[in-house]
Amino acid sequence: MENVFFKGRIEKYVFFVCFHIKIKNMGEAMSITFEIIKSWRNTNGSVNSLLDIEKWVKSRSEGLKVNIKKIDFSYNGFWYYDHEDGYIRNKNNSFFQLAGYQEIEDDTIVNEQPIIIQDEIGYLGIICKKVNGTLNFLMQAKIEPGNVNKIQISPTIQATKSNFTRKHGGNTPPYLDYFINASNYEIIVDQIQSEQSSRFYKKRNRNIIIYLENEDLEILDSHMWMTLGQIKELMKIDNLVNMDTRTVLSCIPFNKSNCKQMELEEIEKYFRDKALYKSIFESESEDVLHKLFSRINDCKMYRKESSRLVPLKSMKSWQIGEKEISCKVPYDFKIIYCYIEIEGREVKYWEQPLVEANGIAILGIFTSVEQGVRKFLVRVKPEIGCFDSAEVGPIVQLEPTNPRNCLNKIEQLFLKKLEDKKGILKDVILSEEGGRFYHEQNRNVIIEIEPDEIRKLPSDYFWIDFSTLNQLVQFNNYLNIQLRNLLSLLDI
Repeated sequence: MENVFFKGRIEKYVFFVCFHIKIKNMGEAMSITFEIIKSWRNTNGSVNSLLDIEKWVKSRSEGLKVNIKKIDFSYNGFWYYDHEDGYIRNKNNSFFQLAGYQEIEDDTIVNEQPIIIQDEIGYLGIICKKVNGTLNFLMQAKIEPGNVNKIQISPTIQATKSNFTRKHGGNTPPYLDYFINASNYEIIVDQIQSEQSSRFYKKRNRNIIIYLENEDLEILDSHMWMTLGQIKELMKIDNLVNMDTRTVLSCIPFNKSNCKQMELEEIEKYFRDKALYKSIFESESEDVLHKLFSRINDCKMYRKESSRLVPLKSMKSWQIGEKEISCKVPYDFKIIYCYIEIEGREVKYWEQPLVEANGIAILGIFTSVEQGVRKFLVRVKPEIGCFDSAEVGPIVQLEPTNPRNCLNKIEQLFLKKLEDKKGILKDVILSEEGGRFYHEQNRNVIIEIEPDEIRKLPSDYFWIDFSTLNQLVQFNNYLNIQLRNLLSLLDI
């Protein structure tokens, strides 16, 4: 087994040095860490007010002509069933494919389901810039066919490789050149991160934030400047801020090594939650990192199940019908087929499969303050489509169809707290990615507990401070998308 402690120390050093170099290039006035925290604290805005943003989203949604309806599968049209390998794909061989997936243990199929194969890596990118003295993020009012409420607040650009290489024959997404030429600008975030590994097979996207210093930027009607604090406030509204925005913002690095002492003193004043400040700027957990890496490596090395991609029709527990592909017993989701017309999109109308969830899932973590430092309870979570077997995820990742009688004591405690409404810091319904999922929503919950309420942790559970989680998210495929989305909801 690799020396994970040494690995952790080296990665931490490389991250700190590289991030410090980026900051020096941005000038000596104030570090980018200071500017990000200042923007996080600013909910009034320096360009647009929260009311302006909400009116903008409402007006764009009300004026948008949309026609999305479920239709029958043709299986031999633009999207067709390929009898050679048993996948559903389109004639351009673009966007994505649907295959069958099976997990095998001791020569027995223990789980099978359809899964989305999308080998290409897309952009989830945000441009930021100081406007009127405050760092602002350029956000887009964007509709996806599976959105439950038409318009959601999205990154500056949200584009698959098929989008920006124009395999669909549509227009080039606006602001694309900034990200293709990202090396010409200051890069705050540039990470390849996973998507939902229970639905996708090893799918990842490039999460990227670039900083423009002096360059003028034309702002389209579809885009608007917002502070980080405003985006965080809007996350409190059900289904308003989309998943792609949340995952990109969760990757923002916070590092005190590039901050002057006077900056740190000022930053601390911005925090109402002093325990979170200490968790970000005054905490190190190398011992936890050592144990966490060891557990992740054990999952990769000693995994019992093997897996394979199979033809959709070979899955005995699933049925392929005219209107949907569904499981014969209660399951997390089904596959539907939709006709889509959306005004203003790169392509005016098209058809495609979408994944429809069977209800609302619960995603949750515990948080606790120990010796003045806020920590978060997380677990190492294997998932079927995970790029490398397992990532760090929430302690509760519960689909509506998951049996409640199989939950462990920590999951049971979480649901009991949620039912009794005790210690709830966050409880918001948020949508999953509407380009592949139809009206899928998850309940995102953060609950505060006392440190001694859980006396003994199972081997795959860990109390971790924000600094360590933030360090891990600077590298590919350590935190799963559900945990990244939960962490994006935190307030200072």
